[in-house]
Amino acid sequence: MTKRPKVVVIGPTYIDMAIRCNRFPQPGKSVSGTDLSYSVTGPGPNQAVCAAHCDCDTYLVSKIGGDPFGKLVRDSLTEYKVKIDFLRTAEARKTGTIFTMVDSTGENASCINCGANGALSPMDIEAAESVIGQADVCLIHGHLPQDAVISAIKTAEIHGTKVILNPARPITQLTSELDGPLPPEYFIANCLIANLYEASQITERGESNLKEAKLIGSDMVARGASCAVITMGKRGCMVVDREGATHIPAFEIELVDQTCTGDAFAGALAASCAAGDDIRKAVVFSSAAGALACTKFGCIESLPSKAEIIELLQRQDIDRRQ
Repeated sequence: MTKRPKVVVIGPTYIDMAIRCNRFPQPGKSVSGTDLSYSVTGPGPNQAVCAAHCDCDTYLVSKIGGDPFGKLVRDSLTEYKVKIDFLRTAEARKTGTIFTMVDSTGENASCINCGANGALSPMDIEAAESVIGQADVCLIHGHLPQDAVISAIKTAEIHGTKVILNPARPITQLTSELDGPLPPEYFIANCLIANLYEASQITERGESNLKEAKLIGSDMVARGASCAVITMGKRGCMVVDREGATHIPAFEIELVDQTCTGDAFAGALAASCAAGDDIRKAVVFSSAAGALACTKFGCIESLPSKAEIIELLQRQDIDRRQ
């Protein structure tokens, strides 16, 4: 039997609670709500489930609270065949929570509590060293305590495990922008993956066109990364490494919900690289995954299977030949 690719995902875990209301409440006021729902979400679970859907043995390294939501996370990930051996519990904390209100016009407002995600530490990474060392790819999301992210990068490097890093802001930063330069350890990564806005902040460049995206990617590679993947929505992706730059066009789909696009892209990219695909082939595969995630509502439930991704790749290839 062919050995299944192995992926370790290190990222934050949340419970998303959503409620509909006619209008947002004013300070000191209350409004009636309907359709309360809650589901497992966050870059950690979303990316891990996507990699598992792509036929990889997938482990999630993350932290949940000692509350009923923690059990919900474990049960959900087990159902999706994600291995939770290194999903640790911070008993004194609550599981990370996103509370979202959606009004009658479709506008939404959210409040985020990082909860147990803020407790992920280098000791948790050390506990998972054996599986990180055996993995083909370690996929890391930066919205975690920075010392844990750096520990994960170094651990993977020691064992020769390929690192794909989304250099999001550390969990201690409450603003929506990256604050200051990234730690030099981030550029040890084999592949840095960021949207054009994030990448422009990292390199302090503009973000207006494909030419600028190429320069941004080249800057990230010059700082030490083996490869940079810049995602640009409808404009596709720019892949930059020491061999040059390649623009990968976006797939044409009927847009329904973009909520989980980035996580689908990252999870599928890790799966494709773990299977041995070169970075450009992997980005085409992951672009198809991201496009398919836009055709359904929701997060985890919108993530495509490997068969669905291959079907889209074949269909688009036929369309381009005609």
